[in-house]
Amino acid sequence: MTDYGHDLLFGLFVTPSATNAQHVLDLAVTADRAGLDLVTFQDHPYQPAFLDTWTLLSYAAARTERVRLSGNVLSLPLRPPAVLARAAASLDILSGGRFELGLGAGAFWDAIAAMGGRRLTASQAVDALREAIAIIRDLWNTEATGRVRHEGPYYPMAGAKRGPRPAHDIDIWVGAYKPRMLALTGAVADGWLPTLDYLPEGVASLPGLNARIDEAATRAGRDPAAVRRLMNFMNVRFSPTSQGMLDGPPGQWVEQLADLALTHGITAFIVGGDDPAVAERLAAEVAPAVRDLVRRERG
Repeated sequence: MTDYGHDLLFGLFVTPSATNAQHVLDLAVTADRAGLDLVTFQDHPYQPAFLDTWTLLSYAAARTERVRLSGNVLSLPLRPPAVLARAAASLDILSGGRFELGLGAGAFWDAIAAMGGRRLTASQAVDALREAIAIIRDLWNTEATGRVRHEGPYYPMAGAKRGPRPAHDIDIWVGAYKPRMLALTGAVADGWLPTLDYLPEGVASLPGLNARIDEAATRAGRDPAAVRRLMNFMNVRFSPTSQGMLDGPPGQWVEQLADLALTHGITAFIVGGDDPAVAERLAAEVAPAVRDLVRRERG
């Protein structure tokens, strides 16, 4: 059993549909008013059916008051890290410290290349992400002296000025599934953000994947608990009888999410489906009960 002791977060994984933009914004506002913790948006800049995620994040931040916002996850190959660092810090300042940075190494390389992005191998993409995270953190670090210089092969920098400093310490959450990405997550990230549907054996995959992150964190001299474990759930439904993971009555949701927290260390639950009724029930019926159950079990 692995419980890393983090507070629990509940949120939405929203499809940024361009043809239903008002519904997308309404979901963010619903989450904010209902008391959820997070609203996250998919990021596929090469997909014309979707709104640009960064524009959407900015607009949603202006329409909400308390909920935290993130891309889930932002496509690094089409978002240069130096520009991304300044944009993230700016949005964090403007939103009052409500932005977190979900970041991915890239996928759908044909589409990325068609948009003018650099095509990378899987190994190169991991190395580029590691470089990018270092650059982003250097640019946010306004207490350090001197300009940011970086000689890596993917994002060389010849003396960029630091800043602006974010309003709070922005977390970097990495979407990762394979060994080198999991190792990167343990070594340098603040959180691991996979989608349950993409895990090879579902929940049964979690002990092995967590162990890879923990081992990498330890090798890097970090406490494994420094890496929050988050999870996207794409196919969810409130239904009268149990049909599977997050497909059943609220009581089943409570038991399943509490088990994920206490047994596997998952402490941020981000649900898809784009249904405002699900968002409201998650906030009103599930989140308080899961928090209470986990609190009691933790003692």
